[in-house]
Amino acid sequence: MSQTRRDFIRTLGLSAAAVPFVLNLPSLGFANQGKRKQRLVVMFTPNGVVPWNFWPKETGSDFTLPTSVKPLEPFKKQTLFLHGIADKIRGDGDGHMRGIGCLLTGIELFPGNIQGGSDTPAGWAKGLSIDQEIKNFLQKDEATKTRFGSLELGVQVPDRADTWTRMVYTGANKPVAPVSDPYQMFKRLYGRTADNKVLASVLDDLNADLKKVAGAVSSEDRKLLDEHTTFVREMEQELKAAKSHGEIGHKVPDLEPGVKGDNDNIPKISKMQIELMVNSFASDFSRVATLQYTNSVGGARMKWLGINEGHHELSHEPNKNDAAQEKLTKIDTWFCEQMAYLAKRLSETPEPGGQGSLLDNTTIVWTNELGQGNSHTHNDTPFLLVGGGLDFKMGRSLKYKQVPHNRLLVSMAHGFGHRVKSFGNPNYCGDGPLNDLT
Repeated sequence: MSQTRRDFIRTLGLSAAAVPFVLNLPSLGFANQGKRKQRLVVMFTPNGVVPWNFWPKETGSDFTLPTSVKPLEPFKKQTLFLHGIADKIRGDGDGHMRGIGCLLTGIELFPGNIQGGSDTPAGWAKGLSIDQEIKNFLQKDEATKTRFGSLELGVQVPDRADTWTRMVYTGANKPVAPVSDPYQMFKRLYGRTADNKVLASVLDDLNADLKKVAGAVSSEDRKLLDEHTTFVREMEQELKAAKSHGEIGHKVPDLEPGVKGDNDNIPKISKMQIELMVNSFASDFSRVATLQYTNSVGGARMKWLGINEGHHELSHEPNKNDAAQEKLTKIDTWFCEQMAYLAKRLSETPEPGGQGSLLDNTTIVWTNELGQGNSHTHNDTPFLLVGGGLDFKMGRSLKYKQVPHNRLLVSMAHGFGHRVKSFGNPNYCGDGPLNDLT
């Protein structure tokens, strides 16, 4: 914290609870306003997709959204389909393990003792993931440095640590566990335990402080403070209800090893995590985030969709099983609805101190460890992008000829001005960034 910030806090007598709310308000001059704020979100869902209901038949700007991705219709002009990207990384590990472990790292897995079927056992990935590469690049510059650097959020991710459950790496053999409990993420962001026995309102500590700050900030910043504290108030009301009634309409995420069959709480947890992410972006806590739904080989049972079978179980059904493919399409559509909700929340949140909305400056990348579950293929690995954070030309459907996904990872770094020549295994980066993205 600079001396100016210390003076401001000391002069007004602000409490520690108020600090996260005020340090990034544009009119105070403390926020990093020198450069446009670019952001990246990587959203992961497992077990492949139903290709004929996911990929547009057309290429170019005149395309129709298939069934699974219809929820993105309001954001069609901000959407980019990258069909024909292939994860060509081979070596140890089964298809699911390499699918998630090599997805963002672009490099092989170490030999290890995690056995997947009849495949060679494997360990963790041999390098860092692209989100962490970009985070490190941003954190080196005071103009783009943020409080957390990156946030790793999960929805019903198993607590166990193995190659099937981790996609983010800070380096070789250094996986990062996503935070699947929104209460824990709330505590990390705001420095308070929100669901303990002596629950006290964060706003009780903030009300007097915010009144002091109000006279020192612009009307735009007062609006931002109001929106931010309204979110915290709503979150706290849910947490209080959880303590008084034992639940908040769903179970608190079960972080026991393995994915439980009873995961009716997934929709609510998804929304809570998205709200936390959007508010962290508005406060400039971070400019890089990941959102991981379950895990590679994820077995969620999506009863709220009328589906009782596990997701992974269904994904192995043959293409000719129309009933199974219809259920898988419903699952893909539900995941797309989560992406659309995130895009909506970003689009309706103005960019603090900048132009447009958070979505104009954020790119969401939806991806998967497989192209299709029943074949375990890494060809046509889903990469669907929404938003303007990378300055790619959006509103298009592009088709490649199974180019290595390493080239897309290089392109993502270049989108932030980080001109890496290769990323992951350099053997798959020879042609540099993907063509036609900008």
